[in-house]
Amino acid sequence: MLGASRLAIIALLLGASPALAQRTRTDVVYEASIPELQAAMAAGRTTAVALVDAYLARIAAYDHRGPSLNAIIRINPLARANAAALDAERKAGTVRGPLHGIPVILKDNYATRDMPTSGGSIALADLQTPDDAFQVRRLRDAGAIILAKSNLHELAAGITSISSFGGQTCNPYDPDRYPGGSSGGSGAAVAASFAAVAFGSDTCGSIRTPSAVHNLFGLRPTKGLSSITGIVPLSHTQDVGGPMARTVMDLAIALDATIGPDGADSATRVLEGRALPRFVASLDSTSLRGTRIGVLRSFFGTEADDQEGSRVVRAALDQMKSRGAEIIEIATPGLDTIMTRAAVIDFEFKFDLLDFLAQIPNAPVRSLGEILERGLYHTALEAQFRRRELRGTRDGAPYRAALANRVVARDTLVALMDVNRLDALAYPTLTRKAALIGEPQRGSTCSISAVSGLPALSIPAGFTPDSLPIGVELLGRSLSDARLVAMAYDYEQSSHPRRAPATTPPLVRGTAPAPVAFTAVASGSGGTIRGTFSFDVTKRALDYDVRVANPVASRVRLMSLSRDSAGHAGPVVRRLGLSGSSQARGTLTLNAAERADLMAGRLSLVVHTAERTGSAVRAPLRP
Repeated sequence: MLGASRLAIIALLLGASPALAQRTRTDVVYEASIPELQAAMAAGRTTAVALVDAYLARIAAYDHRGPSLNAIIRINPLARANAAALDAERKAGTVRGPLHGIPVILKDNYATRDMPTSGGSIALADLQTPDDAFQVRRLRDAGAIILAKSNLHELAAGITSISSFGGQTCNPYDPDRYPGGSSGGSGAAVAASFAAVAFGSDTCGSIRTPSAVHNLFGLRPTKGLSSITGIVPLSHTQDVGGPMARTVMDLAIALDATIGPDGADSATRVLEGRALPRFVASLDSTSLRGTRIGVLRSFFGTEADDQEGSRVVRAALDQMKSRGAEIIEIATPGLDTIMTRAAVIDFEFKFDLLDFLAQIPNAPVRSLGEILERGLYHTALEAQFRRRELRGTRDGAPYRAALANRVVARDTLVALMDVNRLDALAYPTLTRKAALIGEPQRGSTCSISAVSGLPALSIPAGFTPDSLPIGVELLGRSLSDARLVAMAYDYEQSSHPRRAPATTPPLVRGTAPAPVAFTAVASGSGGTIRGTFSFDVTKRALDYDVRVANPVASRVRLMSLSRDSAGHAGPVVRRLGLSGSSQARGTLTLNAAERADLMAGRLSLVVHTAERTGSAVRAPLRP
């Protein structure tokens, strides 16, 4: 019998519940919320410097090792010094607020005065802005520490997070899959506990898509609720910036610190004469009671690949219903057409980038055309960049028509909510799970918020049978952002949707946990089998060395891993060796179901021989 602590550690390494992780972890920042980190600093159990070191240790263990997420472009070399200064302030009796001493990560299209801002492009690798972006300045004023900058889809122009400067970011829930985009580096970083909160930008889904595929909360705020000054532009009309977080409270804290008017961003005039929303103060675990949520049926997708995601989203809506929300099915004929006609990215990108670069002394390039001419881009972006170079315009009838259609889109959605007396509209953030890297990512519903300017919040809906996250999105009226976040808080407090990825477990004394060893030994009329196994959870890799004694090799028909349960023989899961061989060595990459079987003790080493096919020698894998 193994000790309880040993079983707990093994279960944790293989992706057990957050509660178990809390009881066994030695990694202070793993899945830790901002209030938890603040409480630890207030009690003297840790410091801002120690938090920086702890997060950097996780980045060192998992960003280019283990699952190799490739989420981070740059570490801030001043992070420890900034943390030390904030620790000194705390010691002297000054705590600026809930972000004091908290490390955060920025998408690398947020301008920072002390670090280059690349936008993921090799063309801008050394671009140094003289000033911080508006939201970065607000974060620093609140006492946050800029820990690092994250990878993104190059110049924020896509949803799979590949770039010439940053490469391909991977999803910690399955590193063979995309992390969403364009803020995929920020999403992967928060999911992997590289920070409690990370910031992204959203032009059409770029905060919400990474949130959906990383089991996070992410708000695309009302256009103008916060400034985009200092964010490398994709489309000034559609761009917004904001946070992603593992908890609603963390999201609310980050939003409270970064919203507000800015004279340099005319969109923030929407705030004139209005009190700013207070996100933390609005949180209420009864916020869903009495709300009416309209479900947009046409946004659920009709293809076979959409169905498992739809089931997860429907289950999340049922949970909201159990909290007192009324769920109403809504038909939206013609809405898709309106949305398609209101997109303006193709028209604006060329000139918005030109204007941004013109403000920066000694910018390494001056235009999209120069980037194309010099080949300073990833090949995956070429078609988009060339189309936008040719189509870009500061005027023209198609552009004016698209701008006019944005008003139509907004008015149509508001009228839909008014007629049906709705507090929000609901639909999948993506109609399907994250795609395998190399395949197209389909199923986005991003345009409904992006072209209307209305706020939309992606909420963790649950997981597919193969343990991949799915998101549900709530869209509300202009400046109803705090209401949406409060509704999400009610849902979160009742459903507890957070589940950490198995590939980035707590560190053990500052490093990734060692592989877990398993053995399998048994004897029978078919011979004696002995197998040694080593499972590295960070790589999902099971190394095996299996040998069969006694029978002539030619009598061995199959060596396999099989799924046994409660003493009953189960089906073959993986073939291990060639027929006619009495030994096998190799490495398997286990999927989520296989990892769960290994954790639960359901995998057995099985050898079939010519004499005993159907009545094989079986040896369960034991840690």
